[in-house]
Amino acid sequence: MDIIVEIHVPLREAPGTAEDSYAFPWIDQVEDFLAEQEVVEVHDEGEEHGEAYVFFIAGAAEADLLAVASRVARVPGVPSGVFAMVTNDEAEEIGLGRRVDLPLG
Repeated sequence: MDIIVEIHVPLREAPGTAEDSYAFPWIDQVEDFLAEQEVVEVHDEGEEHGEAYVFFIAGAAEADLLAVASRVARVPGVPSGVFAMVTNDEAEEIGLGRRVDLPLG
């Protein structure tokens, strides 16, 4: 059973977004940031879940996964209110597990 950390980012428009622009440019920024991280792997494609956009990372110890998740919360343009759910690859749905508020102190 592998540890998965779900990174839940509130699905809010980036401040100052022009009406004809993509409202969530931070999604691409986070995807790029995660792709550059050598200590973790992107477990699955991100997806909308309720009022959040969820990214999935795995392939490392829990502490390393949470450290990367914490850095996601600090990516410029990412809305506040980010949290992680520590779960595993056998979870039947998104959002099950232990909640960790981000960024870490």
